[in-house]
Amino acid sequence: MARPKRDRTIESELKFRLVGENDHRKLRAMLRSRGARMGGRYREENFRFSGPGKSTRNTTLRLRVLNGGPHGVLTAKGPAKFDGGVKSREETEIEVRDVHATLDMLEQLGFRVGWTYPKRRSLWMLDGVAVTLDVLDFGWFVELEGDASALPDVARSLGLDPARALKDSYSVMAKKHQKAKRPTKSPATPVASRPLEPPAQS
Repeated sequence: MARPKRDRTIESELKFRLVGENDHRKLRAMLRSRGARMGGRYREENFRFSGPGKSTRNTTLRLRVLNGGPHGVLTAKGPAKFDGGVKSREETEIEVRDVHATLDMLEQLGFRVGWTYPKRRSLWMLDGVAVTLDVLDFGWFVELEGDASALPDVARSLGLDPARALKDSYSVMAKKHQKAKRPTKSPATPVASRPLEPPAQS
């Protein structure tokens, strides 16, 4: 019996950059006071792929390895659209039981790992909205994901202004961060001068 095709979902989110751990502490206190339920805490290693031909021109492909593996999640996301600060795009996710085999298969199909980045995440559920507190090499963040019409009000209730939501994905920010860390020029190579030899005696 053939399995039905899995429908694509629409991911809608608001993402905000924070100052540091103190902002996460305040948000955790607000979430607890609102009766939010903590859904989990985990580490991710994210692999961002570049692919052959047109297959990834308008789609991003990412593999998340959870808590060191071997299980993970393979995600394909379409181009983003924005409405009132809320970013929405098509998303298809597949749970994978063997990330090493998945990486090998993608490479055999012509995909290559463009860059990687780690992330620490804690997940809370508040009024049907997933609120994640994230720590990456380039900063502290909070992300709200759920029904697009509900996100702005939930954000404001947590002291977050939807007009200040970020447009870049973590993947794009990670690439910019890694590029900024690279030296623009190769360090100069010191030239050792040889002492002059005394003229030959006749």
